Amino acid sequence: MATIPAERGRASQGPSWWYNQKLIYVLLIVGCVATLVPFVWTILASFKTHAEIINPATQAFFPREFTTANYDTILNDEALPLGRFYFNSTIIAVLNVITQTFTSALFGYVFAKFHFRGKRLLFGYIIATMMIPFQLTMIPSYLVLLKFGLTNNLLGLVVLSWFNAFGIFLMRQFMMSIPDELLDAARVDGASEWAIFLRIVLPQTTAALATFGILVFISNWNSYLWPLIVLREGDVRTLPIILTWYNDAHTSNIGLQMAASVLVVMPILVVYMFMNRWVVRGFALSGLKG
Repeated sequence: MATIPAERGRASQGPSWWYNQKLIYVLLIVGCVATLVPFVWTILASFKTHAEIINPATQAFFPREFTTANYDTILNDEALPLGRFYFNSTIIAVLNVITQTFTSALFGYVFAKFHFRGKRLLFGYIIATMMIPFQLTMIPSYLVLLKFGLTNNLLGLVVLSWFNAFGIFLMRQFMMSIPDELLDAARVDGASEWAIFLRIVLPQTTAALATFGILVFISNWNSYLWPLIVLREGDVRTLPIILTWYNDAHTSNIGLQMAASVLVVMPILVVYMFMNRWVVRGFALSGLKG
């Protein structure tokens, strides 16, 4: 019975509503296909031989002769210790996720629930930093790391990334939807501000924390320019840098390049597939209050 008014409302809108909905679905499907096809081709090409890829007579979307030789070559290459580079990328990504999610949640809580002089000005300054291109701060940041001896060190990619303006903004927007009465009740019961933050606020912001954490993880996993500048020695470099080096060294074998690309990208795709619902939910709920 509850669906009858909705059905009547749709019927009253006439056939134009139906056609508009179908058009939206068609555009979404076309967009999804256009986005997925290049990546699907990369995966399929990684199971092809180089001759099959470059020979016009044997070119096809699906492999004619399915082979794992490309992956066997990469995984057994002594000059390419993938385990070490996976470890480097994972350490950098995980440490940045931990530090940035905590500081963003903490500062987001302060800007959402506390009132102090200069609050709007300070928050405006934090938002303004999002508009500053990274290229402007790249050289000063490198000189700071050089001064403290943190170049060629994985920690060098973490110490200057503890604070994230977008994360502070996202968490503030989400935390503004938490009722003030809930926090006031905890204060009346004698809870400290740290206890309120850790035991009441954080458990209610899991969607936003998961969303921001995934974005930070993907950003750090895919980062190329900044790690290339800070990490000059091979054993401390990350996967995107090694991928570029490996592709340059094997320009004559497209199959190997595709297999290496899949090995680098696959971890973040797996993480995103499992956490996709948190990303959608986090962005949806972060706009409840402005």
